[in-house]
Amino acid sequence: MPFLLPAEGLVCGVDEAGRGPLAGPVVAAAVILDPGRPIAGLNDSKKLSARKREALAEQIRGTALAWGVAEATAVEIDQINILQASLLAMQRAVAALAGAQDRVSPSRVLVDGTHCPSLSCPVEAIVGGDGKVASIAAASILAKTFRDAGMLVLHASHPQYGFDRHKGYPTAMHLQALREYGASVQHRRSYAPVARLGQP
Repeated sequence: MPFLLPAEGLVCGVDEAGRGPLAGPVVAAAVILDPGRPIAGLNDSKKLSARKREALAEQIRGTALAWGVAEATAVEIDQINILQASLLAMQRAVAALAGAQDRVSPSRVLVDGTHCPSLSCPVEAIVGGDGKVASIAAASILAKTFRDAGMLVLHASHPQYGFDRHKGYPTAMHLQALREYGASVQHRRSYAPVARLGQP
């Protein structure tokens, strides 16, 4: 699929991963690609295999002009809701942008979806942006791989929930574990299945 070509300047793509899960943080990534070093195979992270995502993530980190990854915790999600927490994670990811030498400030930010975080530069939301804009696709891959890796870490401390298999999403296995063990400190208590089944 051909990607849209951004205007001149440091254009940053932003996307998030983890709005739907019942546990763990929501993660956002921001990426400024190097026009002189295009990356083949970029796409919406959900359309890529785990192996392909990991390979592309390594390539993105190695060739992008700048990239940043940040999160909003399960507690923050419960406090301000998942939409606002996603926008907060996006703000943090843009603030964390860093290149080979120092922090980098984009001239424009393109965000996947319909909502924009509040930033100090122009920002535009693009529906389906992770399949249309290369830098957003790259951000979706970094966000997804970072979050999946984080859920493996959570699995080590909470193995009874099977986070290594479902990454916090509301699968039958996860819901059964909630019924059996109650909610952990990593669960989003504002989400209905956790509020209904999990115990503090």
